Amino acid sequence: MSLDEISEEQAALREWLLRTVDEDGHAVVQVPGDEFGAPYAFSVGAWRRFGAPEAVVIGLPVDMMQPLLHEYVRRAAAGERFFPGLPYLDFFEGTPVVVERVHQDFYPEFLGSAFLLYPSGQFPALQLIVATPDGHFPWSRHAPAGFADWQPVLTPSGVPESWRPGIDGP
Repeated sequence: MSLDEISEEQAALREWLLRTVDEDGHAVVQVPGDEFGAPYAFSVGAWRRFGAPEAVVIGLPVDMMQPLLHEYVRRAAAGERFFPGLPYLDFFEGTPVVVERVHQDFYPEFLGSAFLLYPSGQFPALQLIVATPDGHFPWSRHAPAGFADWQPVLTPSGVPESWRPGIDGP
C-alpha cells in the first residue's frame, strides 16, 4: 500500500492511529463479528514504539479483547518478550494464553489497518490464543464444538507451527 493512494477515510484513520500511538503507546482496532467470522481486535503501534510484535486476538467477548491487548503491550513495553508455545497464566486469572506467530498471508485480513503505519507490511505479529476456562485450546480434541472456527489459528495449517502442542507447548 502506498500512502499516496489512500482515501480520505484511511488518511483520517492513519492520523488517529499516529496520534493514539504517540499519546498511549499503541492503538487497538476492534472489528465486530458477523456471519462470516468472530470478532477480533489487534494492536497498532507496539512495533513502532517498543519493538514488540503487534498482536491480534480473535473470538473473545468484545469486552475482553481490548484489555488483553493493552496488557500485552504494557508488558512488552516493559521489556517482557512472549514466546510461542509457552502458557501465560497471568492474563486472565489462570486461564491459559499462548502466542503463535501470525503468517503474513493473514496480515491483510486481520491486521489491515496496521498497513497505514507500516505500508511495506514488514512488521512482526503474534496471535494471542486464549483457552476455554477449563484449559482447552482450539486444537484440543476436548475443545467445544466450533471453537476452532471461532478462534482460528493464523498459520497456514490452522494449528500451531512454532511449537508442537503437548510436546514443547500446551
